Amino acid sequence: MKYWMAVGSQENWSEAFQNGNIWGLTKRQQHIWEAITEKDVIVFYVTKPVAGIIGFGTIQTKFRQDQPLWSDEIKEEKVIWPLRLEFDVDYCLASDAWTERKVTSDTIKLKAGTGFREIDSELGKQIVNELIKPTDIQTAGEYSHKELQDKIVEIGRLQKYIAEKEYNFDIGKLDAVWRRIERSVPTYVFEIQIGGDIYHALAKLKHAYDLWNSKLFLVASQADHDKATNLLSGTFHEIGGRVKFIDLPKIEELYMRKKAYLDFEKQLGI
Repeated sequence: MKYWMAVGSQENWSEAFQNGNIWGLTKRQQHIWEAITEKDVIVFYVTKPVAGIIGFGTIQTKFRQDQPLWSDEIKEEKVIWPLRLEFDVDYCLASDAWTERKVTSDTIKLKAGTGFREIDSELGKQIVNELIKPTDIQTAGEYSHKELQDKIVEIGRLQKYIAEKEYNFDIGKLDAVWRRIERSVPTYVFEIQIGGDIYHALAKLKHAYDLWNSKLFLVASQADHDKATNLLSGTFHEIGGRVKFIDLPKIEELYMRKKAYLDFEKQLGI
């Protein structure tokens, strides 16, 4: 197994994820493309202003393409990067955390200047470990709102949705949403409740349902579930049968099971 660093702008990486986790190389890079094998690891480097690595994945397939895919290709009406590869996203920071939580060093910056290249396996392992190390993970049964948001976003991306947190709409921000395609409205909407104003959380879920007919999820403790149940049988009875409850620890469990299932599929070559 080899480790590769792919370098692109914020726009490049956003397009890569939106297009189904596809990256491309030019004809002049064919010798590199031919050296890439399935199950190799690819780390995602974003150029300035981020200037660091924001995630990693596993190469699944390689293929040639004679149809434009990226915006630059469509604009010029020609294929610029015909040597393509598809990868699974194993871990990726939420876009609003790219600058704050990126992984970087002088060595990484030096190697990033070459565009797409193989990196030493020890450096690759170091990058992966740095990305997934605990930061604000819960301790002694305590859960971080930010951590739960990040996990929900990661689960959505594992399921090939466009997942993001702090989604703006007309009465505020939703904690997390999953969309099927870039221009679609949210299919799944999540509000996370750790203390605070559960009335406001339910109001946002109801408005999301009224606007988009989204699937609604409230991530909360059992105590908050009981409070919400009372409100859903009264003030918010219109969405009483629409809101699904997820207990706080279930988010971590769901993430681990999804990840383990996808890892098992990879082992089987599916």
